[in-house]
Amino acid sequence: MIELGTIPHINAVINAITVVVLLAARYFAKAGNENAHKKAMMVAFSLSALFLGFYLTYHFNSQLAKFGGEGIIRSVYFTLLIIHVIGAALIVPLVPIAAVRGIKAHSGDALMREKHKKIVAITWPLWTFVAFSGTIVYLMSFHIWPYQG
Repeated sequence: MIELGTIPHINAVINAITVVVLLAARYFAKAGNENAHKKAMMVAFSLSALFLGFYLTYHFNSQLAKFGGEGIIRSVYFTLLIIHVIGAALIVPLVPIAAVRGIKAHSGDALMREKHKKIVAITWPLWTFVAFSGTIVYLMSFHIWPYQG
């Protein structure tokens, strides 16, 4: 069984891997390699679903994490955290919509291809930012400025 205290560390690794997979997926899409793009996006989607499961398990069973930084870095941290949380809430519906449109586009639906491209123009950078900023928030709160109280 996974100990509750290890979940933030696991989630940070999942987030970091998700960033790499999303970058690879974008590369494949731009290169016209639809099969590799589809596989990479399936991995990214699966990683994010795994992250969400761990995240909910952790937060339903523990207290809020505390940040130990003081001064200006405290404002920087909480600003980043707030933007990260808002972005995370926004990608929850956007990612599945983009995925469904991508699957339909992959089957040859030209209208869905255009709809997929439009939503991905918003979803991909936001999803990448959320995965990246989640890793940064983790590093700041657990390793650089952990709460010492």
